[in-house]
Amino acid sequence: MALETLFLDAGGVLVHPNWERVAATLARHGVRASADALRAAEPRAKRTIDEGTHVKSSTDAQRAWLYMDLVFEGAGIAPSAATRAAVAELAAYHAEHNLWEHVPDDVVPALERMRAAVPTLVVVSNANGVLHRMFDRVGLSRYFDVICDSCVEKIEKPDPRYFHIALERSKSRAESTLHVGDLYYVDVMGARGAGLQAILLDPANLYEGMDCERVPTLNALAEAVERRRRR
Repeated sequence: MALETLFLDAGGVLVHPNWERVAATLARHGVRASADALRAAEPRAKRTIDEGTHVKSSTDAQRAWLYMDLVFEGAGIAPSAATRAAVAELAAYHAEHNLWEHVPDDVVPALERMRAAVPTLVVVSNANGVLHRMFDRVGLSRYFDVICDSCVEKIEKPDPRYFHIALERSKSRAESTLHVGDLYYVDVMGARGAGLQAILLDPANLYEGMDCERVPTLNALAEAVERRRRR
């Protein structure tokens, strides 16, 4: 069946942590770390968080700050009262504005291609209740027909019921919907549980050998979407 609807995760796909803000916050608390070092440590931290045991035993909000601790560890930053204070400050900012606010240069061109290729685009994200406001702020809302935020819906991926909510909101059918995310156990397994197709965005090539289609970049994703639409 031809692709009619594209579901996209937000964090890790369209928007990323503002590592410059994280580095500046750490510096205010006396901890030296570069944004580049934090950015480089992120993929391994995400892969650790994505293990099924973590997903089943915690909420997305809990995983977010465990993830930050793992990023710090990967960047060579030892836990301390200073790092805890920095995380508390970051958490307060995130609650109000959403720390996942960086939009890489390849996002808008890819979205324009996918918007032209697929009739319906939907964000399906584990987020913190301010996702839509943040998307308005960074200029991404206009590309989407529906934006689903797990905090608003009171349910999160990988629960298939969240995908069913997004299908209902967007008036879409599971058999003609593709979901794209950056976490195998959260995005791919969740989408499959709801009867959707799935692609994993894997820029760091950390999921080699997994039983799903993977793409390394948003440009490659746009190409994959265009191919599916032409079928």
